[in-house]
Amino acid sequence: MSIVIEHLNYVYMTGGPYETKALSDVNLTIHDGEFIGLIGHTGSGKSTLVQHLNGLIMPTSGRVLVDGMDLADKATDRRAIRQRVGLVFQYPENQLFEETVEKDIAFGPRNLGLDEAEIDRRVKDAMRRVALDYDRLHDRSVFELSGGQMRRVAIAGVLAMEPQVLVLDEPCAGLDPRGREEILGLIKKLHEEAGTTIVMVSHSMDDVASLAERVIVMNHGELVMDGVPRDVFSCGEELRGMGLDVPQAVQLADKLRERGFDIPEGIYRIEEIKTEIEKIAAKGGRHA
Repeated sequence: MSIVIEHLNYVYMTGGPYETKALSDVNLTIHDGEFIGLIGHTGSGKSTLVQHLNGLIMPTSGRVLVDGMDLADKATDRRAIRQRVGLVFQYPENQLFEETVEKDIAFGPRNLGLDEAEIDRRVKDAMRRVALDYDRLHDRSVFELSGGQMRRVAIAGVLAMEPQVLVLDEPCAGLDPRGREEILGLIKKLHEEAGTTIVMVSHSMDDVASLAERVIVMNHGELVMDGVPRDVFSCGEELRGMGLDVPQAVQLADKLRERGFDIPEGIYRIEEIKTEIEKIAAKGGRHA
């Protein structure tokens, strides 16, 4: 299932004194099974863009097509679209409200009018996919859980709708290092094992570098870069000019080259820089 964005423009408070153009002529196709990292400075339009992907907000002009269906068309069933394209907001645990973990995850499927057997299957499957023990946690209050567990319950609630595309807006925001690793691990697993299309908004260049297969860069409401991570992160000067940075591996590789070490261009992952450092060590630390 593809998502096609054509000449998308979005203006907040149109016609008012505080009118602000958030998106300007954005053209983008998200292909089935992709893992996309969406980056940009605060206010670049990232969150506004992803809210268009399931019709949460409608374009001021332009089109968003999900599996060929125009979200602005009155004949399009937006409720069905939101089952296909699941959106996890930043700090999604703030939206948990039911008495137990099970009830919270079941909320969406129950609103679809599914029978209890199907709801039960979806809840158990969603909890398994985010590594939450159903037998131990299903009847617990969500507010008794750790921050990382609450985040996983919130994600499970979206997964229980069985979306084909999962959009995550800063999924690791506010988590400690352990919780961050857990969330990134489950996102990676969802993509690799279930084939779920992932669009992940993140301020962390390292998170994007470790997971994404394609990187999209937003700047002042415009899509300014779109490519594989190796190509995008090689544009360090341009990224810094937009208030962004490059992954730590890129920074370290640059410093090693400055000191005369033979480090290949295009390195952007920690695993790659470790391999190169091991090669240098094996050669006795000799320069190029």
